[in-house]
Amino acid sequence: MDHLKISNDVLFILLGAIMVLAMHAGFAFLEVGTVRRKNQVNALVKILADFSISTIAYFFIGYGVAYGVHFVHGADTLMAKDGYELVKFFFLLTFAAAIPAIISGGIAERAKFGPQLAATFLLVGFVYPFFEGIAWNNHFGIQDWLKLQFGANFHDFAGSVVVHAMGGWIALAAVMLLGARHGRYRKNGDIAAHPPSSIPFLALGSWILIVGWFGFNVMSAQTIDKISGLVAVNSLMAMVGGTLAALLVGRNDPGFTHNGALAGLVAVCAGSDLMHPLGALITGGIAGALFVWMFTVTQNRWKIDDVLGVWPLHGLCGTWGGLAAGIFGLPALGGLGGVAFMSQLLGTLGAIAVALTGGFVVYGVLKATLGIRLNQEDEYNGADLSIHKISATAERETNW
Repeated sequence: MDHLKISNDVLFILLGAIMVLAMHAGFAFLEVGTVRRKNQVNALVKILADFSISTIAYFFIGYGVAYGVHFVHGADTLMAKDGYELVKFFFLLTFAAAIPAIISGGIAERAKFGPQLAATFLLVGFVYPFFEGIAWNNHFGIQDWLKLQFGANFHDFAGSVVVHAMGGWIALAAVMLLGARHGRYRKNGDIAAHPPSSIPFLALGSWILIVGWFGFNVMSAQTIDKISGLVAVNSLMAMVGGTLAALLVGRNDPGFTHNGALAGLVAVCAGSDLMHPLGALITGGIAGALFVWMFTVTQNRWKIDDVLGVWPLHGLCGTWGGLAAGIFGLPALGGLGGVAFMSQLLGTLGAIAVALTGGFVVYGVLKATLGIRLNQEDEYNGADLSIHKISATAERETNW
């Protein structure tokens, strides 16, 4: 029976890894549908290349930084427990690789390709696993200190803060250092609109992410005996809440609606194992409205050219999710308990501090050395032709 249990755990977390791997197609098509057509190829190549670099960085460095586990052993050693540690690495890699996938949407249309791959290696190898180890492996005894002071650890079941807030706040640093796209904000105060190139592709990306998210959240249990139907239904309710709030606040805008679903899912990750479904619905609804409001503010008032709105979507909604776990996870609001708001607040602020520091250091050094931005001519021609020498669609058909 023990061997059967181990085998089931291996299969369980492997299926989760595959579902979250599929989410990266969602990241790709969400970006493809949002950017202008001259940057669609670049969006597709970036996500796959970033995932590949992330795998190398996390396998050789990042997983060891977070968990102290290394893979410099023979295959016979790695096959212990049917290779459970290997598939656990695969599952957590798909989380780590979400960091550059999130950033990709913010810096789209004007970032150099090579330096972004270098940034991916550094972020996934060092910056992300530094906080991952604090939150999920009790590095530096911070979790013990929080429990001693406030009665509960910092709780982030599936990564509202560890993954999404980290990715969103790192992206903000990258976007600030990169600057706005040429012509986006004019000297007379006008704002040039760059509408999505393909609503169907944007919607496809959203749907792929939505479906994969149930692997992201439910399989965060990591072993089959800890699986929870509550996590699944809370994820569903938060997604619905985010969709409807964004539909209402965004006045039927399809981009807001499809991203609102993702905002709800981002926010519920942290407390999906604790909240009552009604708490999850409210959490998602607030996140959907927050995304629409802050996307508009950052783009139009603050003139921060975050192309896909990844800071509002992942950074701010992930931050809200960390705090929401400490509110709707409480028994007084129908939750299961075991959380403390102050622990959630301090843990979330810690993640933001690590993300901003890491983001400004990594992108600041790359900006000073390699440069991180395409020149104006290459940006005008588009990243597809400038970097990959091909467009998403042929300019003309041939008969040969």
